[in-house]
Amino acid sequence: MLKRNDEKINGYLFVIVLPILLFAMSYYGFESSYTRLKTSETTPDFLFSSVYAYRVIPNYLSVQMTDLMYNLINGPLSFFKDFLTKNGTPFYHGLFLMNSVFFIGCSLILDAVFKLKSTGLLLNINARRIIHLLSVFFIVITQYAPTNCDTIALFCYLAGVFLTLKYLDTRKNVFFFILIGLIAISTLVRETACLNIAFFAAVFFNIDELKKGNYQVIWKIIPLVVAFLVPYLGLRAVLVKDETTFVEGFYINRNFSSPFNLAGLIFAIIVIYFIYRLCTDEENRSVFGKYFFFSIPYLIMITLVGLFWEVRLFLPLILTGIITAYHQFKKTSEI
Repeated sequence: MLKRNDEKINGYLFVIVLPILLFAMSYYGFESSYTRLKTSETTPDFLFSSVYAYRVIPNYLSVQMTDLMYNLINGPLSFFKDFLTKNGTPFYHGLFLMNSVFFIGCSLILDAVFKLKSTGLLLNINARRIIHLLSVFFIVITQYAPTNCDTIALFCYLAGVFLTLKYLDTRKNVFFFILIGLIAISTLVRETACLNIAFFAAVFFNIDELKKGNYQVIWKIIPLVVAFLVPYLGLRAVLVKDETTFVEGFYINRNFSSPFNLAGLIFAIIVIYFIYRLCTDEENRSVFGKYFFFSIPYLIMITLVGLFWEVRLFLPLILTGIITAYHQFKKTSEI
């Protein structure tokens, strides 16, 4: 009884308390050129223009959380007003609170994923906690570039990874149908929803089965692609304004000329290579390799319109590599 309670307390400390403290340190303990968001009293106008306008769910939540924090600071938390005002604005505090909720969601999902068909080190609970903490650290260190959409998008992505693995293990269609709905909803958050399709394809795609004329995996992937394209194109058809664009800008020249962006690229390459080396089983390396192949469109996009210095763009690939390295994959010859 005491041992069980001790495990629950330790799990609570590792999965919730420690991650949220690290997250708070990244938002309030460190400064960067991106923390000018601290001076924004209201939701910034740029979130409703350019490509950001298509991220409707984060924008809506940002407005609501900013209003909530304003009312709290001038109401129930008025005794704390001086401290809160000194360390941010209603928008920034609301951004932290909103992202904290989804960050804890990410931590809980990672904990659940690492318990699914674990192999190697993760069979030991202490080793599993270290790997979980490493994953959390990767999320935290990318928060020097805080946004209102990336943490929510990461939560949706990890939820999609969990659903894919549950479908792999149980073959219950309910997980597949939920995944379809999740991709449609998460496309309203950020375009990284397409990576859930890449992961699903990496897990189930088998070239040998295609040579035999078994195209079941193709028919499984099509609904996922449709679930992504319908809201993606629908938003761009509905939100037609002069200030909205498909991309914020093209930064490919800056990515390969700026020392900061080159440092971000080298960081991502080294980390991903290190994680690939952790994949000791042939099946795990195969899944990881296929995942990168199906993620090529995403990698091309962040090369053209993203900034390598914002390594949060590589975060889904890094976390997927860690998950892939320690998951026991079944043979996927049949769906």
